[in-house]
Amino acid sequence: MRYRIDFSYDGTHFNGYQCQPKLRTVQEELEKAVSYLNGQTPTTVYSSGRTDKGVHAMNQVAHFDLTLEIPLDKIKRGLNSNLPADIHVKKVTKVSNHFHARFSAKKKEYIYKINMGEYNPLMRNYIYQYNRKLDMEKMKKAIKYFEGTHDFTSFVSSEDERENKVRTILKTNIQEKNHIIEIHFQADGFMKYQVRNMVGLLLTIGSGKKEVADVETILKQKDRTKSVKIAPAEGLYLNKVWY
Repeated sequence: MRYRIDFSYDGTHFNGYQCQPKLRTVQEELEKAVSYLNGQTPTTVYSSGRTDKGVHAMNQVAHFDLTLEIPLDKIKRGLNSNLPADIHVKKVTKVSNHFHARFSAKKKEYIYKINMGEYNPLMRNYIYQYNRKLDMEKMKKAIKYFEGTHDFTSFVSSEDERENKVRTILKTNIQEKNHIIEIHFQADGFMKYQVRNMVGLLLTIGSGKKEVADVETILKQKDRTKSVKIAPAEGLYLNKVWY
């Protein structure tokens, strides 16, 4: 039987989602909890995608197969009672064996949060403490250049070995309230460090060090060395996955 879980996590003390030897990861914690439910049978948990060290998720999705059929409410209670406090399963759904958390996903949304106001030590792990004024109008104009279908080679980590770096940004938005900026990206998919690299360029434009039109220029160059410093992980959230 295949089950889907919708869950959230605080990425502060994780080395990303994917299992890594001798490092604490979200996948490892989930698989320990799921395997316990599955009669101590080692069970792989497949997510909609990997998040990096320090990145958070408000609505992540994953699936796994159980050899036992267990009521959904008991799966939820059983998982949450065996998971650490920085992961929480919000919903469990029984799905067909054709469902795959990663390959069935249609689009995703990431949000990046920036504090332009006074440094806040309580939020340092959850909002990037930029603590300086940014030109919002320039950033709003610049982000529109990302919309549409592009080769995002200039904004992808050199560690991402996928040959096809073409993705479609379906929708973008920037909003500000009480000196906190939220930057939204919806796309058919994202690659390693893509959002953080795009935000890094927007920050550089907002600070006056680059121009709005530089987004289009850097996209066309298809060269990671032409982009700017990556934005820190702590401001990034996986917000939603659509199927």
